[in-house]
Amino acid sequence: MTTPNDVKQAELRRAALEYHEFPTPGKVAIAPTKQLVNQRDLALAYSPGVAAACEEIVADPANVYKYTSR
Repeated sequence: MTTPNDVKQAELRRAALEYHEFPTPGKVAIAPTKQLVNQRDLALAYSPGVAAACEEIVADPANVYKYTSR
């Protein structure tokens, strides 16, 4: 059974993966690639959002180019 928390976690995961991939993969270059202006931005970029990108990279190491600045 899908709970409201499951739905929230799935949405956060989807948003975190999109955040890490677009418009430029990763979060940091010589200059930041993402704006970090509020708590949601920080959650997508760091904890818990970064875990989604890490899990995708573990599942397929080629995703390192999709979700990071590598």
